[in-house]
Amino acid sequence: MERGVPIRAVSRSIAVLQCINRHGSLSLMEIARWVALPYPTTFRIIQTLLHEGLVECEPTRKHYRATQLVQTLSVGYRESGNLLLRARPHMVALTRKVQWPVSLVTHVGQSMMVRDSTHSETSLSFCNYEPGYTLPLLECASGHAFLAHVPDSDRLSMLAGLETLEQRSHMLEMFKGDKLVQRIRADGYATCDRNPHSAVPRKTSSIGVPVFEGDRVVGALALVFFASAMPTAEAVRRYADDLKAAAAAISEELTHDLMMTAVPADTPALPQRLARAPHAAAALN
Repeated sequence: MERGVPIRAVSRSIAVLQCINRHGSLSLMEIARWVALPYPTTFRIIQTLLHEGLVECEPTRKHYRATQLVQTLSVGYRESGNLLLRARPHMVALTRKVQWPVSLVTHVGQSMMVRDSTHSETSLSFCNYEPGYTLPLLECASGHAFLAHVPDSDRLSMLAGLETLEQRSHMLEMFKGDKLVQRIRADGYATCDRNPHSAVPRKTSSIGVPVFEGDRVVGALALVFFASAMPTAEAVRRYADDLKAAAAAISEELTHDLMMTAVPADTPALPQRLARAPHAAAALN
């Protein structure tokens, strides 16, 4: 049994279902390759998901796709806050200005999940990332931007969870220390060269910046560009300020919404709260 995974079969089944949701219709061999499982194991999992009605086999070829029944897995989940509502206009405006697509990404478990994107708003994109697409926390610019701005205790707890799942990596060790975290906070952005876990691995690079609600980081914006179009340093020079400005505008609106809701009389005013969170205050400047 894998350390930290009480029921390995359940973990593997979830990985297979997430893979199908992410990539669409796939053959058994493709699924096995994406989730790094033996073909016989993948076959048994697919047979189980077929039995439960969560996936179906295409009638004209042996490819498997999710059914509408997967929507029952989200029953009971309710979106909270105005994050998507506030972010969308700024994302669209930024994409119209720079042409490159922008994604809004939030932290979910050990991953960063796309909540919205403007990939369909521009021709400078290999594909359209639908809400629900996930990226490993330690292997994307949005994940780095998010990790650098959570409280230190939360960051170390997340890293400990990744270690439990045997996901040790160079980036994990880097985020255990303060040097990388302080650099990202000072710069206001994180980068990822030739993203390894995109729909087109190694073909794109990205810049990620944090989004705040008050003094709490609630997600990140990621600007994605063709790696062959320019070096990351050039992309940072051209686009980082605009991306940070969009994130700051979203953060300001979210913080205003937060302060307009009913709060106890002794809740500190926004300037006092931001004074206790320098990195959040910087994002709103």
